[in-house]
Amino acid sequence: MKTKEPNSYSIHIVMYIVLTSVLCLALLSFLSFGAADISLKETFRIVMKGLFSNSLPEDIDKSHVYIIWQVRMPRVIISILVGMALSAAGTVFQAIFRNPMSDPFILGISSGAAFGVALGAVTGFMVLIPGIWGLPTSAFAGAIIATMLIYFLSGKMQTSTTSLLLSGIAMNFFLSSLMAMLLYFNRDRIENIIFWSMGSFSSANWDKCLAGTPIILIGILSLFYFRRELDLLLIGDESARSIGLSLRRVRIILLVISTLITAAAVSISGIIGFIGLIIPHIIRMIVGPKHRIMLPYAILAGGFFTLCADTFARSILPSSEIPVGIITSLAGAPFFIYLLRNKKREIL
Repeated sequence: MKTKEPNSYSIHIVMYIVLTSVLCLALLSFLSFGAADISLKETFRIVMKGLFSNSLPEDIDKSHVYIIWQVRMPRVIISILVGMALSAAGTVFQAIFRNPMSDPFILGISSGAAFGVALGAVTGFMVLIPGIWGLPTSAFAGAIIATMLIYFLSGKMQTSTTSLLLSGIAMNFFLSSLMAMLLYFNRDRIENIIFWSMGSFSSANWDKCLAGTPIILIGILSLFYFRRELDLLLIGDESARSIGLSLRRVRIILLVISTLITAAAVSISGIIGFIGLIIPHIIRMIVGPKHRIMLPYAILAGGFFTLCADTFARSILPSSEIPVGIITSLAGAPFFIYLLRNKKREIL
């Protein structure tokens, strides 16, 4: 019986490698989607030549090279990173609160990050932050305030579904009102503020990619250090304390890390909802609740899901694109209703 665990885990490692390969192939394939007609073969040649050679064949259109490397490449990379971040954050929030409805969007943490960015842009706070770090700093300030408010509104970490949902709804209404006020008094910045409220990768560039990548990757990697603690949080406070787990310290650290990667994601994409709700639930149903196994699956699946959603959003209309936040909400709202129906005995 003891040999089954290593063997089964080796199967998961193989699956992680397979899913990573699928994600990389999807990235290359989806670079060819968009308003400009660039074939998959030409896209592959541009990417390979850009990676392994300083010169390009004369038969490749230079405008296509610019589109692939300066427009589409940072966009697909950012969409994958944002999906990974939101999925990882949703997984952690559900473990911390021991509540299946916990999600950065539903709790209002994404809205807090978006409001922080919008407020920072309007007040000029971001200008005070050197380099490319103004966006993530403003987003983290708004997100951490929202997280603290959720903590006090819900009363405690382990709270009922009703209490947590009401706290999140209250937070979202409050932040929506503040965003509307910013829109009213800063009509010249209306497009930027709407961008943060709807979620889109249309303004993706290498600067945003460089600003968000280290925060998201370091944050996600640090979560793997707490895989055992995430499992222990699910068994109950008394049982966790009995084996020496410092619940307050672990929860605060995990909250800060999850809030940080959520803020980094929102700072480069705006509010994209339900990824942290849908993906962890689906993965948990397939592979079980052990975070050592499910966390890598959730991260990879979140990146793939967001990449597909963004590709669909920018390809469905010939001359324009739909904000990706709308696509994820259309997919996530029915799933959210499904979860509510399953929890109807717990909901007022």
